[in-house]
Amino acid sequence: MAIGDSFTEGLDDLWDDGSPRGWADRLAERLAAGRPGFTYANLAVRGKLLDQIVADQVPVAEEMRPDLISFCAGGNDIIGITSDPDDLAQRVDAATARLVATGADIVMFTGFDLRRMHMLLRRLRGRVATYNENLRAIADRHGCRIVDLWGMDVLADPRAWASDRLHLTPEAHERVALRALEVLGEPVPSDWRTPWPAAEALNWRARQADDIKWVREHVLPYASKRLRGLHTGDGYLPKRPTLSPYERSHPA
Repeated sequence: MAIGDSFTEGLDDLWDDGSPRGWADRLAERLAAGRPGFTYANLAVRGKLLDQIVADQVPVAEEMRPDLISFCAGGNDIIGITSDPDDLAQRVDAATARLVATGADIVMFTGFDLRRMHMLLRRLRGRVATYNENLRAIADRHGCRIVDLWGMDVLADPRAWASDRLHLTPEAHERVALRALEVLGEPVPSDWRTPWPAAEALNWRARQADDIKWVREHVLPYASKRLRGLHTGDGYLPKRPTLSPYERSHPA
């Protein structure tokens, strides 16, 4: 069972029908191979804050009691103006304790390293680092596995990110799935560490034009929604709300 927000829902990595795929679907596909009776649920919904995930998704996990739960939350909280990573971690700790109590094997995820992102995102790097250290302590305290996204240098490359610079590209989702397989001790068909192909660097003028376009098309609309109390996930439901046999496409 996958719990979380847009990262786990799989935004910007789409099936042929336009529905989100993402690292969790890719991981489930590999885990399902050779495991008759394997079932998979993905409760993640884009834009959800930690408290919404705890309120809406954690109780479902407690009721269904899957064998394996991926839990990634807090990314949408961290980018908030008044976010406190220590307070956020305390709430993650409480939610993790509830998930561990189900008897499931829990896999958690750190935040990404933003060192090569635009300065508007890079300014959050210290906050994310503090949150990550808390997450590592939580995982250690509760005996959870952890996927270190911060340590995945390939994800620091701008080519790992879609045009909104908040969601991963399909290739980056694949690399996260491979890393999760590795953490679970499963066979890994290829190396997530493989460097990106050499690419010609953009000149200063092209970078500035790209940054201006990003602010106009993504940052300003997002900030406007947040100020009005709106969230990306308003009106969306989980794509796989119950444990069911894995399918290679979005279920009808």
